[in-house]
Amino acid sequence: MHKEFSRSQRMGSLILRTLNEVIHRDVDDPALQDITLSDIELSQDLSIAKIYFSSLKYERDMEIPSSGLKRASSFLRKKLGSAIKVRHVPELRFFHDQSTAKSMEISELIKNSKKSK
Repeated sequence: MHKEFSRSQRMGSLILRTLNEVIHRDVDDPALQDITLSDIELSQDLSIAKIYFSSLKYERDMEIPSSGLKRASSFLRKKLGSAIKVRHVPELRFFHDQSTAKSMEISELIKNSKKSK
């Protein structure tokens, strides 16, 4: 039994994969070298894409990759439009994905609790 995926899920997956490739291949900004786009939420009408990013290099100061993504936003949108061939390319909004930091924090707590036993 196969699972059906909605149009927004397919589009989101394609956008995320394409943007990761473009950032690592075509963007020369040092602030964006070590980031990973991890998740995407598309609005119902596919006009806005909330894209979540993480970076182990800049874990302490997320303003560096955040400002880099803002600077590259129009370039990324243009590249995305030519790569995915859609009539309307969604507006790209970038947000820090805190799940990596939270999982590292939880792992540290578990590690410390095992040491105290």
